[in-house]
Amino acid sequence: MAKQQTDPATESTGADNSDVVELSFEQARDELAAVVARLEAGGEPLEGALALWERGEALAARCQQVLDGNRERLDAAQLVAESDAAEPGGPF
Repeated sequence: MAKQQTDPATESTGADNSDVVELSFEQARDELAAVVARLEAGGEPLEGALALWERGEALAARCQQVLDGNRERLDAAQLVAESDAAEPGGPF
C-alpha cells in the first residue's frame, strides 16, 4: 500500500490545533497571515481548506488571547501608577 504524501505546511493543521496555545503572538500572527494567503490563493481541496480555516480560527483566537492578556497587564500597571500618584507624599 502506497503511503499518502503530506504537505508539510498543512501537516500541523490537525483537528485539535492544541499546539497553538504554545505559540507566541508573533508566531501565531505570522502563521495566520500564511494561512490567509493560502486560502485567498485558492486551489486547496475542500478538506484542506477546512483544515486551514480551522487552523486560522485557532491562530486568531491565540492572538486575541495574548492581546487581551497584555491589555490586562497594562490596565493593572496603570491603576498602580494612578494609585501611587494619588497618594499624599507619592513618588512626585
